[in-house]
Amino acid sequence: MAATAASTTKLGACPHDCPDTCSMIYTVEDGRLTGVRGNPDHPMTRGALCTKVHDFERHHYNPDRVLYPMRRTGPKGSGQFTRISWAEALDTIHDRFQEVIATHGREAILPYNYLGNEGVVQGLTVGDAFFNRLGASVAEKTFCGSGSCTAWLLTVGPTNGLDPMSFTQSKYIIIWGCNSISTNIHHWHVVKEAQRHGAKVVVIDPYRSRTAKEADWHLMPRPGTDGALAMALIHCLINGNLIDRDYVEKHTLGFDALKERAAPFTPEYAAGICGIAAEDIRMLAHEYATTRNAAIRPGVAVERSAGGAQALRAIFSLPALTGAWKDPGGGIYQMPLWEFPVHWDRVCRPDWIPEGTRAVNVLKLGAVLNGEAGLNPGIHALMVYNANPVSNSTETASIKKGLAREDLFTVVSEHFVTDTARYADILLPATMAAEHDDMMFSWGHFFFTLNQKAIEPPGETVSNAELFRRLAQRFGFTDPQFSMSETELMEWYLDWDSPKMAGASMAHFRAQGWYRLDVGDPETRTPHAEGNFPTASGKCEFYSEAAAANGNFVAPPFRQMYEAMQGGEPLDPLPGYVPANERPETNGALAARFPLNIVSPKSHGFLNSQYANETHKIAKQGNQAILINPRDAGGRAITEGALVRVFNDRGTFHGEARVTEDVPPGVVVASLGYWHALNRDGAVNVVSSATYGGMGHSPTFSDNLVEVHLAG
Repeated sequence: MAATAASTTKLGACPHDCPDTCSMIYTVEDGRLTGVRGNPDHPMTRGALCTKVHDFERHHYNPDRVLYPMRRTGPKGSGQFTRISWAEALDTIHDRFQEVIATHGREAILPYNYLGNEGVVQGLTVGDAFFNRLGASVAEKTFCGSGSCTAWLLTVGPTNGLDPMSFTQSKYIIIWGCNSISTNIHHWHVVKEAQRHGAKVVVIDPYRSRTAKEADWHLMPRPGTDGALAMALIHCLINGNLIDRDYVEKHTLGFDALKERAAPFTPEYAAGICGIAAEDIRMLAHEYATTRNAAIRPGVAVERSAGGAQALRAIFSLPALTGAWKDPGGGIYQMPLWEFPVHWDRVCRPDWIPEGTRAVNVLKLGAVLNGEAGLNPGIHALMVYNANPVSNSTETASIKKGLAREDLFTVVSEHFVTDTARYADILLPATMAAEHDDMMFSWGHFFFTLNQKAIEPPGETVSNAELFRRLAQRFGFTDPQFSMSETELMEWYLDWDSPKMAGASMAHFRAQGWYRLDVGDPETRTPHAEGNFPTASGKCEFYSEAAAANGNFVAPPFRQMYEAMQGGEPLDPLPGYVPANERPETNGALAARFPLNIVSPKSHGFLNSQYANETHKIAKQGNQAILINPRDAGGRAITEGALVRVFNDRGTFHGEARVTEDVPPGVVVASLGYWHALNRDGAVNVVSSATYGGMGHSPTFSDNLVEVHLAG
C-alpha cells in the first residue's frame, strides 16, 4: 500500500475496550506516524473515528510517555522513578517473585489486567499463560459484561443474536441503558439511518444522555429499577394478548412460570418502583409488540446494580414473547462475540493451572490487598498491565491503601505514570497500537480486524506479547508459545477451520485489513426465526434449569477456560425484579445520611481512564462535572459551576456542579475516567461499592448512595 518512497500506509485497528473496534489506516513518513484515519472500506465503521482516537498519532508522541524500565525511588504513590535496564528489571521481578513463592507460595502472586488493549494477542488474556505456568492466583475478570453475559447464556445461550448492521431493517428500536453516541457511535449511525426511514427510537436511561436527547421518546427509570420495568412489560404483553402464541409454544421454555412471576407487576405497581407512568409502560409494551422488526439494544450499564442481571434476563425474554426474532432487524443486540472462532484455550492455557489454584476476583482488590478477603496466603506480589485500577475499579481509596504496603512488590506495565503506576516498584514501558502487530475480535460487530505494526517502538517500549516472552525466558519457561512472534500467535490462536472463517487467510487480512464472519446477510439475517437457540433445550429459556443447577457461574467470552473454578449458590431460575442495594426505598438508614443515587457513565472524551491525562482531551471533555437537578442543588445552596464535594463512607471526590434538568431529583451523574492525581481527592469510583451484582460477580457501579455539599 505504498504512497510514495517516503510515505507508506499500514492497516490498523483501534485497540480500545469499545464495541466499535474501528478499522484504521496509519500513515507513516520517514519512520514517523503522521496520521491515523478511519478505513472507508470497512462496512461497519465506514471511515469515521470517534473523538477519542481521531488524532491517535498525537497519543503516540505524548512527551509524558514511559519509554524505559524504571525503579521506584520515592515513597509509594509519589510517582518518583529512575531509569534502569531491562535486564535489571527482569532480574528484580524474577528474584522478588521467587522470594514470594519461597516464603508464601505461588498463589501469593496476583496478576491484575483487563481491556486496556482488546487484541487477541496483546489484550485481555495475554499474560494468563505465563501466570498459569507460574502457578499464581487466577484473576477473575468481571468488571464489565459478566452479569449481562451470564443472563444472556441462561436465556438464549451462546448465540450472536441480532447483527448490529441489521438495525437498518428495524422499525422500532429500544436502546436500554446505552449512551450510543458516546460509547457505540458506529452503531448509532445505523440507528439514525433506520430513524430517517421511519423507525421509532426509544431510549431508556435514568438521565438525559446525548443519545436520549436524540431519541423519539426518552423514559427515565430510577437507577436500579430496570427489572421492575422489564417485568411490567412482560406482564403487559401476556395480559394484553400481545404475545406470539405460536412462537412461544414452539420455541420457548417456562412460559407458565414466567406468566405467574410477572402477574404482580402491573404497570401501576411497577410505576411506583421505577417512576415511569403506568400509561407509558402500557404504551411501550403495545408499540413494541405491534411493530414488526422490533429491536432492543441493551447496554452493559443495566447490569450495574444488585438486580441488573435479573433485569437483563427479563429484557432478553421480550423478543421471544412477541416473535420479534422472526424478522430481519428484530430481536436483541447484546454482544455479538459469542461465536468468534478463537482458540481461547491456546491463549490462556488453563491446562497449566495447578489443581486447586484459587481464583481471586479483581473487583475485590482493595479488600484483597488489605487482608480483608480472608485469603491464605495473602497477596505479596502484584503485576498490573492493561489496567488502571486506582482510576477504574471500586472502593479505590482501599486500593490505594493496599498499594502503599511496603511489603507488597508491585510491577506495572504502562504507557504513562497513571494513578496505579505511581505505586509501582518496577514500571515497564509498553507499546501503543501502531507499534505492534495484533488481531482484534469485537464485542460489537462480526468483524475480525488486523492491526499492523507501522512504526518502530520508541525508546525501550515492548509489546505485551514481547513482555511475557521476556518474562518466560527469565523464568526458564521453554514452552513453544513463549517463543512465537505476534504474527505466529495470530495464526495459532484463530480457528481457521471454522465455517465462519470460510475464505479467510492472513493474506486476505494483509490485503483488506478485516474479515466479516460468515454469519449471514445482515439485511435478511434471522438467526432464531425457527428457534434454534444454543441452550440445553434448544429454546429460549424463560425458566432456566442451568440457573438452578449451576449456581453463580461467571460468563466472560472465554468462560470455558475457568468455568470449572466457578460455583456458588443456585440462582433464581426465572427473571425478576431484585431491588437495588442502595436506594432510599430499600436502605432508608443509609439514605438518611446519603440521599442521592450516583450514576457513573463512561465519558464522551475518554476511554475509561485513557486520554484523561492529555490536556487537549480534557479540554474537549471538560473537567469532572457533577450533574445535579435544580431541586437538589437549591436545597444545598449549590449554583452552576460551584466546586462541590461528593462523598459517602467509602470516599470523597470533587467536581464542578452542572445544575440541570437532564438528571431527575434524587440522582447525580459523574462520568468515569478522571485521574486522581489530576483532580482534587480522586475521582468517581472512590465512592463505588465492591459488592457484587446478582450474578456473574458483576459490579455495582451505579448502585451507590452519596451526599453532595459545597466544597469547603
